[in-house]
Amino acid sequence: MSPVTEGNLDASGLKIVIVVARFNSFITDRLLAGALDALKRSGAAPDAIEIVKVPGAWELPLTAKTLAATNRYAAIVALGAVIRGDTPHFDHVANQASSGLAAVALETGVPVAFGVLTTNTVEQAIDRAGGKSGNKGYDAAITAIEMADLLRRLRK
Repeated sequence: MSPVTEGNLDASGLKIVIVVARFNSFITDRLLAGALDALKRSGAAPDAIEIVKVPGAWELPLTAKTLAATNRYAAIVALGAVIRGDTPHFDHVANQASSGLAAVALETGVPVAFGVLTTNTVEQAIDRAGGKSGNKGYDAAITAIEMADLLRRLRK
C-alpha cells in the first residue's frame, strides 16, 4: 500500500485566526460559537485563537490576505452568511467572497477554511448554523486544523 499523508485534528500549538462578518450576525454569531467549540475540543489554547470582525462577507478576502501576510497564523477560518434576496447582490457578494478567499490561500500558502454560508433562505442559514444540518463554523474550524497540520507535514 502506498504511504498516505493527511493532517491530524490536533490544534495544540497552532495559532488560528477567525475572521467573522457582522452582517447577519444572528447567523454568524452561531458560526463563531461553533468554530470556537471545534478549536477548544481539538486542543487549541485560548490565547492561540484570535477573532477579527469585519462588516460583511465582501470584506473577508482583503482581511484574510492582510492577516495571512503577517505570517503569524497556521490557518484562517472565514465565517459569513450571504442570504439570497430579490436582487443579484447575493451573486456578487457570494462569488467574490468565495473566489477571493480561495485566491488568498493560493497566493499566501496559508489555509483559509471557507465557512461562508450562501443560502436561499434564512431557514437554510439557521439549519447550517447549529440547526439540523450541523454547524458549518465548526466544520470550517476542523478543516483549518487539518489543513494547517497537513501543510506543516508536507513542508518538512
